[in-house]
Amino acid sequence: MTEQPDDTTRLLFARPWEFLKGCVRVSDLPADHTVEVAFAGRSNVGKSSLINALVGQRALARTSNTPGRTQELNLFAPQAGGIRLVDMPGYGFAKAPKPAVEKWNKLIHQFLRGRPNLRRVYVLVDARHGPKANDATVMNELDKAAVSYQVVLTKTDKLPEKGVAAVIEATQKFIAKRPAAHPEIIVTSSEKGLGIDTLRNEIARIREGF
Repeated sequence: MTEQPDDTTRLLFARPWEFLKGCVRVSDLPADHTVEVAFAGRSNVGKSSLINALVGQRALARTSNTPGRTQELNLFAPQAGGIRLVDMPGYGFAKAPKPAVEKWNKLIHQFLRGRPNLRRVYVLVDARHGPKANDATVMNELDKAAVSYQVVLTKTDKLPEKGVAAVIEATQKFIAKRPAAHPEIIVTSSEKGLGIDTLRNEIARIREGF
């Protein structure tokens, strides 16, 4: 059954969200204690499309058919304040120049290890492919840093119902023994709007400290 937005969620997502800044170094990040939730995933997993669907704004996060376009930590915040979304560089894009890939990966890992106000990382996984080795590397980092993370399956509209059920089962097994992994997997489709209200409710609860 589709989860409906509660009052806290409606208030948070009723007003426009804004792009704050792009950070190429961890030192560029704001030094305050605002709660942050981040979105991580392989290149072309659909992060920007999911963020746009989440905030109800088509062009807040840049989307591209070219994997690896996001090369920095992009920060977004609602006018209501109290939380930031962090769109992280996509990982695992082998066609990008090696120095660029190494730079992005270093930025990702520094951010994941050293951000005390980072309350949740949503690890996006393309439902058509399931978790890959690069996803495991990021999850290992999060487990070591004791940063809570939750798997979000994207592009589930591209699969038949049985295929979605199979990838959910496989992903549950993949994270079963991981100490920092949230046990619930969020199933989404940015194109169809599936799971968007569920994710909004989760983010609103994190903002409120629940």
